[in-house]
Amino acid sequence: MTSGFRPFSAGLAFWLMALSAAAAPSAKFSYHGICDASAAVALGPRHFVVADDERDVLMIYRRGEARPVGSADLTDHLGSRRPGRKPREADIEGAAMLGARIYWIASHGRDSGGDIEPTRYRFFATEAVDVAGTPGVRPLATPAYDGLLRALVAEPRLAQFGLAAASQRAPEDADGLNIEGLAATRSGGLLIGFRNPRPGGQALLVPLDNPREVLDAAARPVLGDGVRLDLGGRGIRSIERIGTRYVIVAGPHDDGSGSAGDFALYTWSGRVGDAARPVPDALLGKRRPEALFAWAETGLVQLLSDDGSTRVDGRDCKDKAVPDRKKSFRSVEFMLPGVTAGQ
Repeated sequence: MTSGFRPFSAGLAFWLMALSAAAAPSAKFSYHGICDASAAVALGPRHFVVADDERDVLMIYRRGEARPVGSADLTDHLGSRRPGRKPREADIEGAAMLGARIYWIASHGRDSGGDIEPTRYRFFATEAVDVAGTPGVRPLATPAYDGLLRALVAEPRLAQFGLAAASQRAPEDADGLNIEGLAATRSGGLLIGFRNPRPGGQALLVPLDNPREVLDAAARPVLGDGVRLDLGGRGIRSIERIGTRYVIVAGPHDDGSGSAGDFALYTWSGRVGDAARPVPDALLGKRRPEALFAWAETGLVQLLSDDGSTRVDGRDCKDKAVPDRKKSFRSVEFMLPGVTAGQ
C-alpha cells in the first residue's frame, strides 16, 4: 500500500458497547460528478474511492471537497468498450479492501429487462497507488474474473438458496438475483452480500475464501456455507467489517415499493447463529444508502446515497442527458455508539 495509507483500527470494534444509544449525526455533504454511488472504500485518512453503477469509472474524492480529485477508467479492463457505441456497464455494486488491494464485485444479475449482459458478471481488483501526491487506484494486470456466478450456482451446499433459478430472473423480481455487498473477513477472505434472493425472507451472505487465487491464478472459487440473517425482510445493500464486527445497510429487494419498506442499519458479530442487531435511530432519512465505509482512527462511519432517481432539470440524475457537473450524491458521516477518535 502506498505510504501514508493506514488500515482500519481494530479498536473500532468496541463501538457496539453502547448499541442501545442512538447513532449521532456528524456531517452531511454532497459530492458532485456522479449520482449512483454504489460502493466505496477509504484511501487513507482524507480520500475515498467510489464506484457508480451506471459507468465503469471509479472516482476519487477528498473528504469535504465536492469535486473529484481523480478517477480510474476501467472500461477497457472490464471489457465494456464498444467502438462506435456507448460502453456497456458492469454494474459495480460492492467493494472491500484487503491489504493494498481493493476487491470489487458487479451485480452478477441480468439487466432490468431480464436479459443477460456479460459485463455484469465481473469480479476484479484494483491496487492503491499514489498519483502526483493524491491517493488513487489502478486495476491489476490480471483480467477480471467472470466465473463467479457459475461457481455459486454449481456449489451443492448453496443449492438450498435457489441461486440457479434466481439467476434466470430480472434482479428486482421478488425471487431474482443481485449482489450488492462485499466485505473483508479476518481470515483474508470475502463475504458476498445478496440484495436478492432472500431465502425465507432473510438476507444471504456467502463466503469466498480465496479471492487472491481466483484473480491471480484463475483458481476455482472456494465458497463457504451460506449464512442467512434476519434483516426485517430486507436484502443487503452494503456491508463493511469494522474491527471484529460488521455493519450492514439493509434495504428492499426492489426500488422500495415492496413490503420490506425502507432502508435500515444493522450490526452483526460475524458468527454464524448470532442475530443481526438494528442500530436505533440511524437517521438515514430519505437517503438510499448503497455504500458504507469507516474512517480509520476517527470512529466515523460514512454512508453514501445512490441518488440516481433524484430529479435534475426534469430528468433523473442518472439520465445520460444530465451533464456531469449537475450530477451529485449525498453523504452523511456519523459516530456510532462506543467509538472515540484514536481507538
